[in-house]
Amino acid sequence: MRFTYAEAMTDPAYYVPLARAAEAAGFDTMSIADSIAYPEVSDSTYPYTPDGSREFLDGKPFIEAFVLSAALAAATTTLRFVPFVIKLPIRPPVLVAKQTSSLAALSGNRFSLGVGISPWPEDFDIMGVPFEKRGKRMDECIEIVRGLCTGEYFEYHGEFYDIPSIKMTPAPTKPVPILVGGHSDAALRRAVRLCDGWMHAGGAPEDLDRMLTRIAELRSERDNPGPFEIHVASLDAYTPDGIKRLEDRGITDVLVGFRYHYTPGPDTEPLEKKLAAIERYGESIIAKLR
Repeated sequence: MRFTYAEAMTDPAYYVPLARAAEAAGFDTMSIADSIAYPEVSDSTYPYTPDGSREFLDGKPFIEAFVLSAALAAATTTLRFVPFVIKLPIRPPVLVAKQTSSLAALSGNRFSLGVGISPWPEDFDIMGVPFEKRGKRMDECIEIVRGLCTGEYFEYHGEFYDIPSIKMTPAPTKPVPILVGGHSDAALRRAVRLCDGWMHAGGAPEDLDRMLTRIAELRSERDNPGPFEIHVASLDAYTPDGIKRLEDRGITDVLVGFRYHYTPGPDTEPLEKKLAAIERYGESIIAKLR
């Protein structure tokens, strides 16, 4: 089992000491949240809060995901970083490929690319991208990013993007894992069909069971399924016995956080309390399982 430390929407000055503490405690990865902007007026809902409320995001600090990942990679030596998740189809895929390959090359292959489709039309509007056919656009973006991150000449001719044969240098020395976040059947199918893994955003245990069963079904239909990462947020991640149960279900990575992120207003938890929680988890869970 690999362990991912999850912290977001906190004081930006906290991130470097938190990343260093997570590395020292034995965490393998740190997740990085993504948000471009918060619209003053919107009737959209958030899919991961019980009532669909998104007001908790108003005024929350988000450092751009690639910028934060690069800064934290420079401050650590072994910790990996994965956006959870980059809103991929609102971005130019060639630029994302350049950012991804550069970050992976500079960090010594310590970067995975977590991607998803934003549920909010406003994200598409402010970036000048049509909301319609966003799933197909997402598929093309994934294919382009994967192709360009190889460091070889790559061209692409699709419905939304037409790219001549180009090469990006430097390239990472290992393939960058691409993971899809999302709970819809389309997201699960996309993860299995195009990517190297799936990222779970929490919720009821029975919903996770259903999604894991569906992923297993989809993978069984492929001739050569290959390795597949499954990143899960679960209460089982907080006990050694729970970790073993998750391992038995094929989970490869657990996401571990120590506060509820969906409350309005600034994060008032002191840095010292966050550091202590990381250290306790490392001693009580990670150290006992390794």
